[in-house]
Amino acid sequence: MIDKFQQLPRAQKEILDAWEWYEDQQPGLGDRFKKELHKKIQYILGNPLHYPVKKKYREALMDVFPYLIVFKIDKYKDQILILSVFHTSRHPKKKT
Repeated sequence: MIDKFQQLPRAQKEILDAWEWYEDQQPGLGDRFKKELHKKIQYILGNPLHYPVKKKYREALMDVFPYLIVFKIDKYKDQILILSVFHTSRHPKKKT
C-alpha cells in the first residue's frame, strides 16, 4: 500500500478545468467530481497493482465520471505520480 501521491501540473490543470466545467453545468457537480476523483485516488493508493500497465503507464477509470486517471508508481519515492486526468472522449494519443 502506498500512502501518498503527487499530481503533475498538467493533471492539476485538467482537474481544475473539469471542476469548472461541471460547476458551470450544475452548481455542486464540480465538487462531486472532485469527491469521486479523491475516492478513486484513495483506491489506487491501496491497490496500485490492480491496474494493468498500458504502454508505460497505468490507467484507472473513474466510477461515475468519464475520466481516466493516468498514473505510474514511483517506487523510489513510494508514491503514485498522477500524470493526467483524461476525459475519455478525447483522442487517446493526448493522454500523456
